Amino acid sequence: MIDLEDHCSLAREIESAHRAGAQLREACAVARIEVHTLQRRRDADGLERGDHRPCAVRPTPAHALSPEEREQLPRVANEPRFADLTPARIVPTLANQGVYLASESSFQRVLRTRRQTRHRGRAKAAPPSAGNPRGERHSPGTVVGHD
Repeated sequence: MIDLEDHCSLAREIESAHRAGAQLREACAVARIEVHTLQRRRDADGLERGDHRPCAVRPTPAHALSPEEREQLPRVANEPRFADLTPARIVPTLANQGVYLASESSFQRVLRTRRQTRHRGRAKAAPPSAGNPRGERHSPGTVVGHD
């Protein structure tokens, strides 16, 4: 995000160019912003108080997992019967047993925060690709290995 000082400076430069005869649309294009963005900032006091989106108070959704539920997911995922399964396989297996703990995406998110999403359990890492053994990069359309 651009800080308030930069927004104000950019707006002053665009206004100066516009007063000097430049079209507003062209001045904004050079600054890489849309005319509507400049107008919205100017009209909504955005150039005086800044962009408060990062500081906005966002309430916790009512359906969010509780801390206890978040702790339960890794314990279940690390049980021997699920140790080598992904959340996409764990959730349906539990559902078949009549148990619902969280959605696949919630399972995935919790496991990702604990760095447990890659090569779970006995799953092995994929072998390196044999297509390019030297790891060289080529531009698209380049024929490689044909001399």
